[in-house]
Amino acid sequence: MSDPPAVLVLGGTGQIGHEIVRELAWLGTIAAPSRHEVDLEKPAAVRDLVRRTKPTVVVNAAAYTAVDAAESNEAACLRLNADLPELLAGECRRMGALLVHFSTDYVFDGAKRTPYAETDEPHPLGVYGASKLAGEQAITAHGGAYLIFRTSWVYAARGRNFALTILRLAREREELRVVNDQVGAPTSAPAIAAGVSRVLRTLCDASDFRAAGEAAAGLYHMSASGSTTWFEFAKTILADDPRRGDQICRSIRPITTAEYPTPAARPAYSVLDNTKLAAQFGVRLESWSAQWRAVAGQL
Repeated sequence: MSDPPAVLVLGGTGQIGHEIVRELAWLGTIAAPSRHEVDLEKPAAVRDLVRRTKPTVVVNAAAYTAVDAAESNEAACLRLNADLPELLAGECRRMGALLVHFSTDYVFDGAKRTPYAETDEPHPLGVYGASKLAGEQAITAHGGAYLIFRTSWVYAARGRNFALTILRLAREREELRVVNDQVGAPTSAPAIAAGVSRVLRTLCDASDFRAAGEAAAGLYHMSASGSTTWFEFAKTILADDPRRGDQICRSIRPITTAEYPTPAARPAYSVLDNTKLAAQFGVRLESWSAQWRAVAGQL
């Protein structure tokens, strides 16, 4: 690939987007407007941005991720998780750009007890999962060069996420109660961004970037290897806290999902099978525990 491509990142201030901007600097000029600069819920504004930027790669890291709030804000959730990806897919297909998009393990209902493959039938339990599935389907329908990466239990050293919430609560409460019957793979935003970077390097090594993107187009699972529960993850978080001396928490107790009711139902099991990603691009993310240790070191 001769000329470094222009990269447009939407959601560049979010957990994954922030890491993507840092990780993809090798690709060339990166435009990452904030939501104050462009209203992602206004199609005309987004379309104008894409056409002005004329990117070779569009990374859509923007999303409505408040799983419980989505149950009472379906319209707003759909605008970001379904309508925005559809618009971007159409624009990317029109200009021949590669679209990179992120989806979620919550497209599954958790009825399985073995890792979900890309070929497994989705069955989301709530508005959030349904909206992300609609976004996937819209992108696939447009075709062209696109990569959809489903990931799971995302966290980072910044933003709002389970890990930082646990660390905060451990400084506020003497006892924590954490769900222990939901199984998944906590995946760090830096690991996701590094994985995407490796995938794009593979495509850039091809003689024709666009053709390589179209040939590899599809849906891929990209999550940490291994699995755990929210309770076990929380215990690991507290044990690795670099400011452990500030904790007032003296006990952490496992509870069932039924003991912690939420507006949105969660899948009891949502581990993803990452075999396809490894086979296509040679990319396999580290274990969830190794990823957490790397993030803990940044705190």
